[in-house]
Amino acid sequence: MKILNIGSLNLDYVYNVDHVIQPGETEATGGRNVFLGGKGINQSMALAKAGADVYHGGLIGEDGQPFLDACREYGVKADYIRKIEEPTGHTIIQVDKNAQNCILLYGGANQMLTEDYIDEVLANFEKGDILLLQNEVNMLPYIVDKAYEMGMQIALNPSPFNEKLDMVDMKKISIFLLNEVEGGQITGLVDPDEVLEKMREMFPHAKIVLTLGKDGAKYAEGEEVYYQPIFKVQAVDTTAAGDTFTGYFLAGLIEGMPVPEILKMSARASSIAVTREGAVPSIPYREEVMEALKEA
Repeated sequence: MKILNIGSLNLDYVYNVDHVIQPGETEATGGRNVFLGGKGINQSMALAKAGADVYHGGLIGEDGQPFLDACREYGVKADYIRKIEEPTGHTIIQVDKNAQNCILLYGGANQMLTEDYIDEVLANFEKGDILLLQNEVNMLPYIVDKAYEMGMQIALNPSPFNEKLDMVDMKKISIFLLNEVEGGQITGLVDPDEVLEKMREMFPHAKIVLTLGKDGAKYAEGEEVYYQPIFKVQAVDTTAAGDTFTGYFLAGLIEGMPVPEILKMSARASSIAVTREGAVPSIPYREEVMEALKEA
């Protein structure tokens, strides 16, 4: 079984601020860092650091060479990353003194996928392989339909949640990885337990992972339901917490680990990631996570 992630690659410009800026306000920053990010590449890096054999698909501009270097460094297979003339996507991120963030996203090359490119990439995979998707690239409905026809298992992190997802046939999704806000946007409900129950009703054949921030995470598949609390730490930057959880969860799933163990490993990995700045650099390696679990 192989895993392919067709997802975004963004240059993250991260500004440290006292508080998230308000309309009409000017605020001096406490510093600026540039990191490699994008939900797509973050999740591929998390998969690789968790020990999975992951291929990444996506587009970058001439300014995107650092992503190819990072793929070599961290073990992500970059065979299907292509350079085009459009600039690489980027974000402007404010991180406040409480480690909360807000993000302004410019799609750039991430929004230039074509049917020909998607067909070319998917031709290298087969029935039963896993395709991981987020909502930071274009052509999502086409990618889902094509992969479903091939019999691939489609894992979707519906983030950011917006009207583009209305065109996606959600019944073709095998694995949902989403937070309580996104779950609420899909179901129209607020209470996490009700959200999970409604998701199970709407997608009875799917595996559903619902992350709940400080309240942990829940998993449902058929009649099985599991709960995983967080590991309490002093958070510095929550930017890649969800992406770390997603990568570690799928890595555990590919290995055939029991779901409660996968959830615990994923929660521990996320707890380490939030103690560090940045996206890709904050994601821990599998050895560190397993050692931290022993200590806990």
